[in-house]
Formats: sequence, structure tokens, C-alpha cells
Amino acid sequence: MYPHERSLVKRLANEPFALIGVNSDPKERVLAAMKRDNITWRSFWDGGTTSGPIASRWNVRGWPTIYVLDQKGVIRYKNVRGDAMDQAVDTLLKEGKASES
Repeated sequence: MYPHERSLVKRLANEPFALIGVNSDPKERVLAAMKRDNITWRSFWDGGTTSGPIASRWNVRGWPTIYVLDQKGVIRYKNVRGDAMDQAVDTLLKEGKASES
């Protein structure tokens, strides 16, 4: 999963796009994974528990959970991965550009 996320971040470096991670693993594991897997995007630690404040507020019930939000902060896609994630993001970027015109 991380290789795909890295490629997405690189491909969209000059676009209005942000990838944000939330991790509920123990902090030591999070820090080691960020270094080992070259996680360069913003990632929040959710207290080392699957019932942390972020997961609770967003009703996360399984890991990983993926939300793709539009430019207004509305969840438009949930649990899309790989090519489906790329298509979702590209669709929202096109919509955002169309609304600017």
C-alpha cells in the first residue's frame, strides 16, 4: 500500500491534493514504519489504540480505512485502493478545476 501512496503523492505534487495518514499502532512502530517505508506525507498518531480520538470521531471500524474527500471536505469515496483510488482522486481534481472555470 505504501508504494502506491508514495507514487500518488509524487504524481500529484503540483496539484491541490493532500494525503493524510492516521495510525493507531504503538508510537515506536509508527516511527519505525515511517522511516522504513519512506512515509513523507503528514501522518497523525491516534494514541496507540484502535479506539483513539480520530478513529472514534470518523467511525473507523477496520484498518486500513480510506476516505477520499473533495475540496469542500465531503467524503466522496470510501475504501478505494489502487487504480480505484487514482480514479477517485483524478475525478475530484477534474471537478475542482471545472468549478474554478
